[in-house]
Amino acid sequence: MKLIHLLALLPFIGILGCISWINKVTPYVFGLPFLLFWIVFWVIATSVIMTILYRLDPANKKGESQ
Repeated sequence: MKLIHLLALLPFIGILGCISWINKVTPYVFGLPFLLFWIVFWVIATSVIMTILYRLDPANKKGESQ
């Protein structure tokens, strides 16, 4: 697989694939239950990953040269 496809798959695995293992309330991170922190982390990480994917996409580089 290309790097772009692996990066695009990462948020899906992080949010949906790991919820069953992460479903815990007792450890608190920044005052949030761990499950809520996990979801908020992946929402922010997904935005960062999508920005990286946008920069790596060769179709977007054609528009910059014009």
